Amino acid sequence: MSAVNEQIVREYFEHLGFMVNQPCKYVSVGRNKRIEEELDILITHPQVLEHVVPTEMIWTSTHLKSIRRAVVGVRGGHSERFYSGTYEQAPEILRYAERSARLAGAARLGGEPLAIILCIPELPASEELQVKTLQGLRERGVDGVLTFRTLLLELVSAVRVNRNYEKSDLLQILRILKVYNIVKDPQLEFFDKRGRKVKPKVES
Repeated sequence: MSAVNEQIVREYFEHLGFMVNQPCKYVSVGRNKRIEEELDILITHPQVLEHVVPTEMIWTSTHLKSIRRAVVGVRGGHSERFYSGTYEQAPEILRYAERSARLAGAARLGGEPLAIILCIPELPASEELQVKTLQGLRERGVDGVLTFRTLLLELVSAVRVNRNYEKSDLLQILRILKVYNIVKDPQLEFFDKRGRKVKPKVES
């Protein structure tokens, strides 16, 4: 797992108020990983009293408001989309979602219930392939998917140009990019996958 990918995920969850822990600080070489080494990131939110896992598979920051504990898998490859074939050809990338890994995560987080979250670059553009990919992930134990686009848009929105983020290289870089208008705040209007403009909601 790339340290950059991990840093993006860590900053995102910390921004949302989660306490973040990375159980394994080293990379195993020349042997299969032990189950506890499959845990990329563990998160817990002390202010969430009732743990409720959303029924949807594609999550945003709003869906995380009801998550108290979770095991988070981080899968990079930002130039590629994440298909069902991705984990079918390399099933080890979802080993962290297996029951044994869930129990190992629960032991570190203080018990169950907990959610299994997967952070990925992009889902397939085809709706049919997207449904197939998400269905396969659910069958393999994943509760929700977060794309790096969601993570980065949230962080870009949160960064303020008049603050010095010297304790975080990632946030400082985003701040500098915003200072020079290379990166701007997400617009109020977005475009869906078919290119049709979605009107922003008007507050009454």
